[in-house]
Amino acid sequence: MDSYDDRAVGGGNGSAGPGPGQGEDTPSGTGQEPGSGLRGGIAALSLPYQIVAAIALSVIGLFACGQLAMVFLHVAPSNTLTKQHGQAVDDWIYPEFEQNWKLFAPNPLQQNVAVHVRAETAGASGRRTTPWMSLSAEDGKAIRGNLLPSHIHQNELRRSWDFYVSSHDNDNRANGLRGELSERYIRRIAMRRLGEHDYGGTVERIQIRSEVRSIAAPGWSEERISTKPSYRVLPWWTVTDADLSESDKGADK
Repeated sequence: MDSYDDRAVGGGNGSAGPGPGQGEDTPSGTGQEPGSGLRGGIAALSLPYQIVAAIALSVIGLFACGQLAMVFLHVAPSNTLTKQHGQAVDDWIYPEFEQNWKLFAPNPLQQNVAVHVRAETAGASGRRTTPWMSLSAEDGKAIRGNLLPSHIHQNELRRSWDFYVSSHDNDNRANGLRGELSERYIRRIAMRRLGEHDYGGTVERIQIRSEVRSIAAPGWSEERISTKPSYRVLPWWTVTDADLSESDKGADK
């Protein structure tokens, strides 16, 4: 039988516990207690920074949820919420987050609408009328191939024309108080676009028209649709100072 002293030494079989002054191995250089894992993410920050990060994430989350809710209400069919809070939804959506479709009831465009303008100028060579210029074609040229087209090129002209059409009858008579506002709006857009071209004289009158073409049926369809253009020609408008931008007014002076 081994003595007590022999068992304490371990008899050379490697089964004895650590000797005096020895302890279990600990990870060197970590400064952490055995068994504790490395902390990451927000937990690795100090308490003040954890609070700031939590507040920032909460604000981002609330904004994302609010944005999704507003877009859903904007594209959803008419309901109690949109009837009560429709103006608030529109104020949030337009113009940055506009959606040109309706949830559950898509309404794809079936016509191509182009807006044209021509001008009557007076210069050293006398009075002349310019050819029709397609404002819509200029917007299309600016958008095509552009990864980040501006809202001006995408929506300004289209919405101004929709505004005019919705506030005038077929004889171009205003059907409400917004009619005069829509006229001034589209006149100023036309004059700004004309100012980007040199016609060799001062623009005294402008005329605007729309060209509407139905989109042709797909090749597999037996439907026959006429794609001939139809025009809506507005009367000549005399240019006033209200139709000019501040820079154009300064140039005239």
